[in-house]
Parts: sequence; C-alpha cells; structure tokens
Amino acid sequence: MGTLSIDFGMINADNVEQLKKINQACFPVTYNASFYEDMAKKHDENLCKFAYWNGFAVGAICTRVEAIPDCPGRHRIYIMTLGVLAAYRNHGIGSKLVSSVLDHITSAQKEDGQLYTVDEIMLHVQTSNEDAMKFYGEKFGFERGELVENYYKRIDPPHCYILRKKLR
Repeated sequence: MGTLSIDFGMINADNVEQLKKINQACFPVTYNASFYEDMAKKHDENLCKFAYWNGFAVGAICTRVEAIPDCPGRHRIYIMTLGVLAAYRNHGIGSKLVSSVLDHITSAQKEDGQLYTVDEIMLHVQTSNEDAMKFYGEKFGFERGELVENYYKRIDPPHCYILRKKLR
C-alpha cells in the first residue's frame, strides 16, 4: 500500500468516541472521561486532530501547551497521545500527524507570534517501547532523556523515558 493519502479533521463532541476507540485499540492504558471531555472542547485542529483515510478515522494525535517548570514564561508542546490503528501503521500516517503539529508550531511562531514561547516538544514513552523511541528519534530528531520510574500505574514495565526535541 505504501504511503497513504490522508486528510486531517478536528476532534469535537460529535466524534470524540472515535478517538476513544482508536486509543483503546492502540494503548495499554485507559484514559478517563475527563481526557475525552477536554479533547472535545479543545477546538484546535492544529494541535489535536484525526487522520482520515477514505473517510475513516485511522489515527489521531493529541497535544497540549504546558509551562516548562523552572523556566518562567516558556512553554512546550506535550504529546499526550499519538495512535494509528494497527492495520494502517507503516504507511506514513503517524509521521504525517507529527509533522503537521511540528509544521504548525514553526509557522505559528513565525507568522503571528502565537506559540512564540514554545521551546520544545516532549512526550513520555514506556521503556519497553523501542518502536516509539526509534520512530521519534530517527524520523524527528527527538532525544531520549531521563528515566522516570513508576510513571505508569497499571502496566508493566511501569517506567518511561522522556523524549524531547528542542525547537530553539
């Protein structure tokens, strides 16, 4: 099949159940109702979005802007989730989702100063998830940072690494 042509679409109250289904299929953890309520309210297609192929939601990325501790006035983009249904993996969909967020950050910083205070993008990755570490590292230049012990409560191993990409 090669690289698939996809469209992006906003996550909202009418389709947030699709996000729940994708996350249930992709992740060993369960996200609570408040996570989905927050995603439905975001209304920011640039930072949280679906990937559609032939009209079907086959993947999604959910990010948020958060303050960087010990750096007053500076922020980062935190990748909460990036998931692509198993049958659609290795066709460039995850890469397109991540690239779309990175492209938005770059253009928003240049064009109107929005996201100007964003210095990095980061996420937590379970220590056993070599595929994710390779994906983010090789394709996007993320660097593996510190080990966080017992980050996950109900999965084994419970530890994760912080992956980080400096934007400036």
